[in-house]
Amino acid sequence: QVQLVESGGGLVQVGGFLRLSCTVSTRTFSINYMAWFRPSAGNEREFVARIGRNGDNTYYTDSVKARFTISRDNAKNTVYLQMNNLKPEDTGVYYCAATTLWFGAQKPDQYGYWGQGTQVTVSS
Repeated sequence: QVQLVESGGGLVQVGGFLRLSCTVSTRTFSINYMAWFRPSAGNEREFVARIGRNGDNTYYTDSVKARFTISRDNAKNTVYLQMNNLKPEDTGVYYCAATTLWFGAQKPDQYGYWGQGTQVTVSS
């Protein structure tokens, strides 16, 4: 069974930074894209960033471009989200997700594996 465990959330001031980590519990060759999601204003899961199997094909939602960087270390079964210049609107629970799909998915229902989430709070 594939399990995802996030860590690295916390409380930070505006302009600060955090690095989230997501470790996959078992090595599986079927997982391709991994992504990060967070709640939207309507409390649905909003796409933040995704990365391909080999660390390529990264893509970001417009609001985090040039501030967030997604990366992946397959030797450690871990994906990271470096978040810089944080803003209050970045506050929320960040979820790591994984999919066996071969294309760059950005919808929550395209991801079959999810972590429990890690809280990020940006104070002004």
